[in-house]
This record gives sequence, structure tokens and C-alpha cells, in this order.
Amino acid sequence: MTVTSVPKQLNYSMRGDVEPFHAMDVLAMANKLAAQGRDVVYLCVGQPGAPAPKSALIAARNALKTGKLGYTDAGGISQFRNRVTEHYRANYAIEVSANRVFATTGSSAGFNLAFLAAFDAGDRIAIATPGYPAYRNIMRTLGLEPVEIETDESTRWSLTADHIKQAHSIKPLKGVLIASPANPTGTMMSVEALREMVEVCEEFGLWLISDEIYHGLTYGPATGVEEDTALRFSDQVIIINSFSKYYCMTGWRIGWMILPEQLVRPVERIAQSLYISPPELSQIAATAAFDGHQELQQVKAGYKANRALMLDALPQLGFNDILPIDGAFYAYVSVEQFSDDSMTFARQILQETGVAVTPGLDFDPVRGPKFIRFSFAGTHDDIKTAIERLGNWQGLKSQL
Repeated sequence: MTVTSVPKQLNYSMRGDVEPFHAMDVLAMANKLAAQGRDVVYLCVGQPGAPAPKSALIAARNALKTGKLGYTDAGGISQFRNRVTEHYRANYAIEVSANRVFATTGSSAGFNLAFLAAFDAGDRIAIATPGYPAYRNIMRTLGLEPVEIETDESTRWSLTADHIKQAHSIKPLKGVLIASPANPTGTMMSVEALREMVEVCEEFGLWLISDEIYHGLTYGPATGVEEDTALRFSDQVIIINSFSKYYCMTGWRIGWMILPEQLVRPVERIAQSLYISPPELSQIAATAAFDGHQELQQVKAGYKANRALMLDALPQLGFNDILPIDGAFYAYVSVEQFSDDSMTFARQILQETGVAVTPGLDFDPVRGPKFIRFSFAGTHDDIKTAIERLGNWQGLKSQL
């Protein structure tokens, strides 16, 4: 008689037990409605509506003609790395060795590499709330401890040196992650606040990671805040940037890091095994994207017009509490007067108006249920259509 054994239940790793990225869940719901024939306006994801600049597309087409694409050095082709150094020279008047430039598969790979090279399991890293949810999710997946510090209007919704001093005194930190302009708020640190942050990290021996993915997308003197890089104040900071936002190249999955000298080889060793190298085609296109400045400035002018439309229309719709939009392409607004459950509210908006927005729960586990984020990275017509639909929505009118 044959006895058939019952296989034991296989369980997944606890690393996968992180919060979902709710913006992507909303996107999936929106796509499902669109597939059913609904006209959906997407204000839920931070994705430029414009294509990659023509210079990047031409370079990619030329590279495809040869058919000779393959592995590159883990840190990228020399043309890419040299062009990034030119970017810092031209835009910030800062000299950076090409050896310290490291090409990445989008900024996401940059965060993975930074966390793995600079920290050990159990290390504590300070981040701001509200903030980009992938920061804490990646940290937890890697066994790191995100120390979430609530920010508010008194610090322009940014971490400060005083925040770090207090958190470090309670239990030692190993690092700090900042973003300016930030997602979801669009707010920026002042140059002085940025300098103080670099100084306090050096004083306590903390790694500082500066997410500068929204650099280039700032809106001038009217905001009262200037754009600058943490690299100006120290060569010991870790800079992460990407071609996804200003350069309109989300799907190309290409970004870069500027590394302190002592992290170059550790990052390289890790990247060789995790990724081998970023796609050569994307590196070639990104190198040429730096030539698309004039075209990209026109795209930015469109964001500026969208921003003005949002700032004018949202208060008229009852969204009176809007965080300062210094940069990026988001409006982070309170919905407390309408709902204390932004996820349900976002679903309701999508189902009844066809406008997809992101619930604040992604960005702030405590206060997020009272906020939503509008992305104005799409076309001006999309923003106008979304505002018209919200203005006509009885679900909104009934609560005003």
C-alpha cells in the first residue's frame, strides 16, 4: 500500500509583509475602470505626461541600429558618468570625480544600494512623515529600522537638525534620509536648513542620504526657497537622483548616485551581484537627455501652469489646507472636512468621477487618512477636466 505524504505548508518570508504601495493599488483600480471603457483622469502617480526628450530618443534609436547592447561596468559607461559630472559643474558649480558617479536602475536601485552598503541589519535611519512610502518599506525589507519623525508647518514639513539631535539622544541613529523637494508635499528645505542637516550628521557620524530626484522642478523666487544640493556642504553625503521626473524617463529605469569615496567599491561589489549593470540602452539615452534642457524647460512650464490652476481651484472646491508647493508636481491637501478615511474617499472619487488620486495613508500612517495627494504632472487639459469633474461631483458638494 502506497502512503502519500502531505506536503508541508511553505510560508513566505516576513520581508514581504510590508505595507502595499497604495498609489499603485489606486492605479490598478483606475486601469481596471479604463479597461471597462471609463474615461479616467490619472492624478494618482508621479509620472510626467510628456515623453523623453528628443535627444534621448534619437540616441536610443541610433544605438538600436547597431544591435550591440550588453553588460556595462556596474557603475555605468564612462560617457554617462562624465556627463553627470558636467551636470554638477554647470548647474551647481561643483566638481565631482566621475569615479564617484554610479549609474543605477532608477532611484529605487540607488536606495537599495545605499542602504545595503552603508548600514547593517538593525541600524536606525531617520525619515520624515509625511514622506515617500518606499523609504520605510525598503528599509524594513532589508532589516533596517525606519525612525519616522513627524513634521509640520513649523519646519516647512521637513526634517531639521534639531529633530536629529533629539531622536539621536533618545536612541542612537546610524543615518538620515532627506528629500528636497519632497514627495508627497512638494516642500523644500532652505539652503541654511540643508547645511545644518549636513553639519549635524557629520557631528554625530551619521550617513546622510539626500534624495534629489525632483531637482530641476522648482518654481522660482515666489516660493521663497532656493534649490541646492547637499553635495555643496560635504563630500561624505550620498546623493540619489534619477531621470524619471525632470527628464520624463520613468519607464527607462535609469538614475545615478554620487558616492563618498569609501562607498564606491562596496556599492560596486553589491551592484555587480544584484543588477550586473543598468540597461546600456537607458544609459545611452540618459546621457543624451542632458541635451534636452530647452525642451524639458517647456515641460516644466506646463507643470507651473498646472500648479497655478491647482492653487486657484482647490480652495474653491473646499480643499483649503494645501501644503506649500515649492517643487515637484504634487499638491498634498487635507480632506478632513470631507472624510477621515482618505483611502475610502479616493475610491469614491474614482468610482463616481473617474478621477484617480492618491490617499495620504501611503505617506503618513498616522495623519495620512486625512490627506490626499494630487499629481499635476499630466497635461493641462487633464487637470482642467479633473477640476471640472470634482466641481460637479455631488459627493463633494453635499459635504461643503
